[in-house]
Amino acid sequence: MKIADLNWMELEEYLRHDDRIVLPLGSTEQHGYLSLATDAILAERMAIDSAEPVGVPVLPVLAYGMTPAFAAYPGSPSIKLDTYLAFVGELIDSLRGQGFKRFLLVNGHGGNKPVKAIASPSVVLHSWWETPRVLAVVHAIDPDANHASWMENFPWTRLAGVVVPNTHKPATPRTSDEPKEVRATAGDGSFGGWYSRPDEEMTRVWQAGIEDTREMLVNL
Repeated sequence: MKIADLNWMELEEYLRHDDRIVLPLGSTEQHGYLSLATDAILAERMAIDSAEPVGVPVLPVLAYGMTPAFAAYPGSPSIKLDTYLAFVGELIDSLRGQGFKRFLLVNGHGGNKPVKAIASPSVVLHSWWETPRVLAVVHAIDPDANHASWMENFPWTRLAGVVVPNTHKPATPRTSDEPKEVRATAGDGSFGGWYSRPDEEMTRVWQAGIEDTREMLVNL
């Protein structure tokens, strides 16, 4: 259930029988032909789809993260590590003060993984797209799948009127984090793999993500 669909009284009632809450972590950055908000969209939707049957509330996604290497692509703002860790940490501390004790951080952006520095038995960081179950599905379809490729090309990250190439891009080695070099190497922003795949394959990837994320939440 989304926090946006609740009032404080309903949430206080929830806290009488459960102390779990989900915080999606995203980013706003280039994703080739896909939405600049891809990581935020996927993190929030994955959190909601996974938590809804369990009855655990999901906070609005943090739509900005750490993505300095994409600074040469317009629409890719980045936050410094210390700022990000402090912000996420303060949110968790504030929620603890209101009665929440267990936190699942559903992460949709690789650059946010350093937030594991504030993880603990009660604060779990879960990067949904890179679990063994999800990667097994992805790699069986396309071992070259990477950032801004088909593996992020869901109906909810596509843009109306934007035609995505029906081709396979060779894997793009990332040899530098210098923004201009990253753009010169990656070009359109995809790091390799097919640009799109049939929706039935995307459903398999998404379902694997839901299964893993829900399992993490149940065992929190």
